[in-house]
Amino acid sequence: MSTNVNAGPASLAPPPDGYTEWLADLKSRIHTAQQRATLTVNRELVLLYWQMGQDILLRQAAQGWGAKVIERLAHDLRAAFPDMKGFSRANLMYMRAFAEAWPDAEVVQQAVGQLPWGHNLVLLTRLKDHQQRLAYARSAIQHGWSRNVLNIHIETRLLERTGTAVTNFEASLPKPQSDLARESLKDPYRFDFLGLSREAGEREIENALVQHVTEFLLELGAGFAFVGRQVLLDVGGDEFFIDLLFYHLKLRCYVVIELKGGKFKPEHLGQLGFYLTAVDRQVKSELDNPSIGLLLCKSKNKIVAEYALGDKSQPMGIAEYKLLESLPAELLTSLPSIEQIERELAKGDTSIEDDSQ
Repeated sequence: MSTNVNAGPASLAPPPDGYTEWLADLKSRIHTAQQRATLTVNRELVLLYWQMGQDILLRQAAQGWGAKVIERLAHDLRAAFPDMKGFSRANLMYMRAFAEAWPDAEVVQQAVGQLPWGHNLVLLTRLKDHQQRLAYARSAIQHGWSRNVLNIHIETRLLERTGTAVTNFEASLPKPQSDLARESLKDPYRFDFLGLSREAGEREIENALVQHVTEFLLELGAGFAFVGRQVLLDVGGDEFFIDLLFYHLKLRCYVVIELKGGKFKPEHLGQLGFYLTAVDRQVKSELDNPSIGLLLCKSKNKIVAEYALGDKSQPMGIAEYKLLESLPAELLTSLPSIEQIERELAKGDTSIEDDSQ
């Protein structure tokens, strides 16, 4: 009598008690190990590219080699390693620029070395300030940004806008919640993705934000969850409607957002404060922290905003929103973009897109 060693799961007896949980744990550990292996390979690759860039820099400086040596090196390396990508002339040029941008090996190992090569090319070509590059690299690691998301955040000056809204959080919230709340708000907020003109009204903007809620959540930042728009509050038989209501998962509190189509006025905070009181009494649970209010307006006088918040005990912030705004010139680098390099070296050269993987 033969035994079918390839019998499928259907022929097996029911799993014993605890087996399902054990299998789930094993799968999780295997997945984690795979991720660590991928990260290790990436770190080694980025470190290799940095070392190669350092070698090119040192030898060109010490021996006076010109740019043509990079073309020869690319040819010889691809001949020696035909199955490896990454040795195109363009990518060797990037290795040289990468080593020049990050002269400290420790920074490469601890910061940018944790990012894929494609992310490092974005940092290298889109930013020219060392501290900006390092800040965006650390944020990309912390939040797990993809290359496209990193590119978007650089274009919209995410870090330059973070934590700049006028707030009273320091006086109205305990630490460290006040610091986290301040870093959760920006100024200004960019709504370029709406495609609206600067003359758009409050309701038109609100409708468009809900229709593009994914992009809106990306602009708001990590931790925001959409609850609803025109949220009804019944106070003593009178009906009131909140423009936009969110919940912040890290702050563990509701965030009331009010849109104003014109310039900030101090009386706007009275309405926002009323909504915060109603949400705290009717919506939030005992486990939630006090709700936070964010007033978004087309423009504001910063001193007036600071004065208006001066006597408010409820946590509030005031920020502007921009419907259309181009990328500022100071963010453009003198280095060519990835796309420009690709076009210039398209004939007979390995593409940067392939090298970036």
